[in-house]
Amino acid sequence: MPIITLPDAETLVAQLAAAIKPTLTPNTVLVGMYTGGVWAAQQMHALLDPAMPHGDLDISFYRDDFNRIGLHAQVKPTRLPFEVEGRDILLVDDVLYTGRSVRAAMNALFDYGRPARIRLAVLVDRMGDRELPIMANFVGSTATVPPHQHIHLVRDDAGHLNLKLVDLK
Repeated sequence: MPIITLPDAETLVAQLAAAIKPTLTPNTVLVGMYTGGVWAAQQMHALLDPAMPHGDLDISFYRDDFNRIGLHAQVKPTRLPFEVEGRDILLVDDVLYTGRSVRAAMNALFDYGRPARIRLAVLVDRMGDRELPIMANFVGSTATVPPHQHIHLVRDDAGHLNLKLVDLK
């Protein structure tokens, strides 16, 4: 089995911010999806425009597998300190895989209003096994990972981000 080397997460954040920055408008707001997307968005925010409105989105209750997996102990409050209606939302997630989390995030955002548009930025697009027709506008890196493994974004005590390959049990 080939060894999979994951890219440096902090480098990906910087590359994404550089690609996104020219596309920002005064109407753009930044929204990170808990948990990894919030961490990535926090770091991106400083690189993009510290004055740009930004928020955090919890999608727990919007997941289509909520009845099966239940509520996780780490549920965080959604914080959107701006009007969603008519805004250009830059939605940030750590890993795009099946597309189901992004669908849940879009459903959650529409409960707060009708955005003018939603663009998606992800650190890693995990190729293959997409279940919904969702594609990121901005991608830091792509990876092909066996089905028995997941890519997780972790943050250490100093706030540094790292990508980690985890075997499913």
